[in-house]
Amino acid sequence: MKAIPVIGICGGVGAGKSSVAAAFTRAGAAVVDSDQANREVLARPDVRDELVSWWGSEVVGPDGAVNRRAVAEIVFGDPAARKRLESLTHPLIGQLRAHKIEAVRESSSAKAIVLDSPLLIESKLDRECDFIVFVDADAAQREQRARESRGWSREEWMRRERCQASLDEKRSRADFVIRNDGDIRALDAQVEAVLKEVDRRILN
Repeated sequence: MKAIPVIGICGGVGAGKSSVAAAFTRAGAAVVDSDQANREVLARPDVRDELVSWWGSEVVGPDGAVNRRAVAEIVFGDPAARKRLESLTHPLIGQLRAHKIEAVRESSSAKAIVLDSPLLIESKLDRECDFIVFVDADAAQREQRARESRGWSREEWMRRERCQASLDEKRSRADFVIRNDGDIRALDAQVEAVLKEVDRRILN
């Protein structure tokens, strides 16, 4: 049986990595979403209780769940707090991701396993990938997407961007570049071309 290749997605904040991941799903790939894994980890009672012990009850919403926005406000303004959070959540996210990847390998005929992670390069997750895709979009378009989908101001968008590796570094690590500034049809065509080239390189 042919091994299922692992493709990582990276790009700037607001580049539309999730849209590209969705295109990979439509093309027959299995997507492992780190944001979803992060939500699952933050839903654990032991993780919630640890965060409350660090930062108080304000990090929990009225429903008793972790308020991700409140946590983000703390960690994106304090590198030490961010590192503390990552030391708790990243190993747990890594375990979840490994389980999901293994499940795909055991039971799926997916064309590829796609890792959709906002910190693919920063968390060194690229080392687990056979190929890297850089999602490209103009800065104005990325800012607009962040404002419309997440309600972020320009300052917040720039602050998040500064917390990540530079676009030049991400692009230099990539095997493929996908432009995400057109319609779904154009995006699907680019993803199909990437999968076709991945298949060709593996066979060779």
